[in-house]
Amino acid sequence: MTSAADTLSGKSHRDENFPVASWLMSARNRGPILAFYRFARAADDVADHATLPPARKLALLDDLGAALTGEGPSDPQAEPLRHALRERGLSVRHALELLDAFRLDVRQNRYADWDELIGYCRLSAMPVGRFVLDVHGESEATWPASDALCAALQVINHLQDCGADYRDLGRIYLPQDVLAAHGATADMLAAPRAAPPLHGALGELARRASELVGQSRSLVPQIRDLRLSLEIGAIHNLARHLAGELERRDPLSEPVHLGKAGFALVGGAGVLQGLLAQLGRTIAARAGRRP
Repeated sequence: MTSAADTLSGKSHRDENFPVASWLMSARNRGPILAFYRFARAADDVADHATLPPARKLALLDDLGAALTGEGPSDPQAEPLRHALRERGLSVRHALELLDAFRLDVRQNRYADWDELIGYCRLSAMPVGRFVLDVHGESEATWPASDALCAALQVINHLQDCGADYRDLGRIYLPQDVLAAHGATADMLAAPRAAPPLHGALGELARRASELVGQSRSLVPQIRDLRLSLEIGAIHNLARHLAGELERRDPLSEPVHLGKAGFALVGGAGVLQGLLAQLGRTIAARAGRRP
């Protein structure tokens, strides 16, 4: 395979577990975010390709990075994001950090403990949130709460897909020390139903994801852009709901996902919460301006 385009899976932002640049965002800001997503999707497809040898995957990821920075030949998977970054005066930093996450996927398939997993999330998830905030001109003061939410989303995805990650890619993102503490083993991930030790480990990790969601509660009130705050409100509520479901349910025997109706209901409740948070912010700001 000569380029990243040869590895594309055909997945789009509509196939993700959480909203990506939904209609809640303005058209002006959706463009750069979708360009970022498509770049990330191309890199992810390279890292997850079933037959490419690791050395070739790493070379293709390097090619994507060089195309994005202008240090190598143009690539159709990188050019839209390169154009968007130049047009909006945005940093390439977040996209390059994301490439490091996919390089890690090629080189590493086990994580020793929670801290090591969060280290992966710092590359694979947190840069996504930071890029979205940058596109909307939000302050870096929003980054800590955004980082917590993005890490929660990543852990939730790992829990939802733990069986497929193991069967199809040989990867286990679940921290090894948590599995060992519950008496769970890798082969349990290949079973049609989670054995009690694995179910206990998954429940513990879901509780940790819930804690991360809780740490991100302050994000929506910090956001100045109304439409972005509503999008984040929906995502936050979806994450809170799914983390709670994963504490109780078994992702090996039943997909822990929301259907269209549930997605709309839970996400819509988050949008309403975002509206209320913005209303409270506006009232507080006006009260502060009174003589």
